[in-house]
Amino acid sequence: MRLEDLDFSYPTELIAVEPSRPTRVAFCAGASEPVELDMDGLLEQFEPGDLLVLNESRVIPARVFSQNGDEILFLKALADLDWEVLFPSRGLKVGDEIPLPGDVRARLKQKGLPQVLELTRAIDQGYFDQHGEMALPPYIQEARGERHNRFQDRSWYQAAWAERAGSVAAPTASLHFSATHLSRLQQHGVEIGKLTLHVGAGTFMPIRTEKIEDHKMHAERVEIPFSLVDQIEKARARGKRVWALGTTVTRSLESLAQNLLTKGEGAYVGDSQLFIKPPYTFALVDRLMTNFHQPRSTLLLLVAAFAGLERSKDVYAWAVDRRFKLFSYGDLSVWCK
Repeated sequence: MRLEDLDFSYPTELIAVEPSRPTRVAFCAGASEPVELDMDGLLEQFEPGDLLVLNESRVIPARVFSQNGDEILFLKALADLDWEVLFPSRGLKVGDEIPLPGDVRARLKQKGLPQVLELTRAIDQGYFDQHGEMALPPYIQEARGERHNRFQDRSWYQAAWAERAGSVAAPTASLHFSATHLSRLQQHGVEIGKLTLHVGAGTFMPIRTEKIEDHKMHAERVEIPFSLVDQIEKARARGKRVWALGTTVTRSLESLAQNLLTKGEGAYVGDSQLFIKPPYTFALVDRLMTNFHQPRSTLLLLVAAFAGLERSKDVYAWAVDRRFKLFSYGDLSVWCK
């Protein structure tokens, strides 16, 4: 498969610049034409005994503007004062300094994708809460014509149940569900399970190689409690379905199925680089709920692995024709085996 196989056309005005409300759902069952549902209609598709799996990672406002005006996305802390980051460093050389807010200076230690910065002092969650912004995808900034967050993005770009800080981008399928939705499902007899995948470069870095197989996924931290594994086994024993809310949940569960995680204290843990692409046999996910994703992305490739490439592109064309909102703040698609 080549990169151009993941292309599709859409008008730019369909890029959602704020959460799509009310959510429109493209429900895709087998090879039949998609059906448009609202959230009430989607909840009715769950059966008592089904299992819905959520990602409870919390987004850190990890995009910091330097005093020079550069946008620096802090991906993860390395040893000592070093941070793995992404920012426009073309005009800089190793050793150059960058002034940051809060009386912090950064020295460019390593170029590439991602880069490494060495800071003059340690920073933590409090630093990002004070000086950072949510790292909205660049296409939202471009569609808005705004570089900085809107005030509402702090709440818009966060799942209702997010508890464990560590992601630099939201698991965006979660943005369609509220605590009320989860309560209604539980009252209907649906089990709710939670895991953690801290979203990093593995989720949002674009494919830059012409041959899909040459793309290298960046590792993302995954933690799956033993209690969730027990829930999955019991759902399977009941003959019920596992619903994955988002590609991050899907990659986490399939990382477990592929024995890519290590058995720790109370959970399976690991840094997964699982790259899901056609052909792929899904072991633990029966229904995938996810937003509409950008062309040439690993996320669209995962959908193609689940539903088939041509089927995926046909559904995307159907959604575009019906003016569904696209991408991180856009509408929802549901794919059934």
